[in-house]
Amino acid sequence: MFAAERRQLILEMVRANGAVSLRELARVVQTSEVTVRRDVRALEAEGLLDRRHGGAVLPGGFTRESGFPQKSHLSTAEKTAIADLAASLVGEGEAIVVGAGTTTQELARRLARVPGLTVVTNSLLVAQALAHANRVEVVMTGGTLRGSNYALVGSGAEQSLQGLRVSRAFLSGSGLTAERGLSTSNMLSASVDRALVQAAAEVVVLADHTKLGADTMFQTVPTELITRLVTDEPPLHDERAAAELQALADQGVEVTVAGPDAETGEAPPGDRRPRRDMPLPGQRRTTAGRAGGLGPQLRSASSLSDQASSSGERARVADLRRR
Repeated sequence: MFAAERRQLILEMVRANGAVSLRELARVVQTSEVTVRRDVRALEAEGLLDRRHGGAVLPGGFTRESGFPQKSHLSTAEKTAIADLAASLVGEGEAIVVGAGTTTQELARRLARVPGLTVVTNSLLVAQALAHANRVEVVMTGGTLRGSNYALVGSGAEQSLQGLRVSRAFLSGSGLTAERGLSTSNMLSASVDRALVQAAAEVVVLADHTKLGADTMFQTVPTELITRLVTDEPPLHDERAAAELQALADQGVEVTVAGPDAETGEAPPGDRRPRRDMPLPGQRRTTAGRAGGLGPQLRSASSLSDQASSSGERARVADLRRR
């Protein structure tokens, strides 16, 4: 493929999806990431796109939201690794909320094996993934269906979350920065995500490395309210993504990175695990009091507290690439 053909295809992918990783671009145009990076740099010089951490976005600073069909084919391996790790944080008998998104859909598929679990969600895709799990109770919010991501939004969704109290919220988004936290491109989705956060004692953000450093229009979770970030291993050349992870850790976010095995340096077949366990910079915040006094609970307060504590100990892993 000639350079002009490659760059035209790259430009079409960015226009169709809003944001695309260098890894994905290299796969589609069947060349190396070094070549793609050179193409992206040339297109940026022409003002046709902007470079971001490990990828390219539409020009103008704020990425627009892709539709579900486009997002479901992006960073699939990374989303699988993130979902595997996030599922390990959930213990038997917990009550949690899970927001909309392709990464949270992957998480839901793994939660089907957790007995006694109660999942509150505004996502039809999350509910569908759990529909046949006979040991999991699914509670749907009300609201108006937003077809682009199969999520229920609006005042009906927000009102149905009032008075709810759960141990954790698992959320995804369009961008994540240490300065603003998690953000999304849609105002209605952002409002529902904020309601989900208010119902939870802890907030776990699921975001692959292409989201790091991306900033979109509507803030959903400020950095100080994010308890943990579960992400994938950034490419070796992506120093800016590593710097963003360090900045998040410095602000007290626990960072768990899916990567190869610490001793062998290779991921075991069918298994993605943290490279190593290590304490992160910054003091971990206590968030249990933030959602207190919200009224009726899905389960007793003592039960949720005990379950959150025991499962938290089992899954207390924190891993951060230092560069």
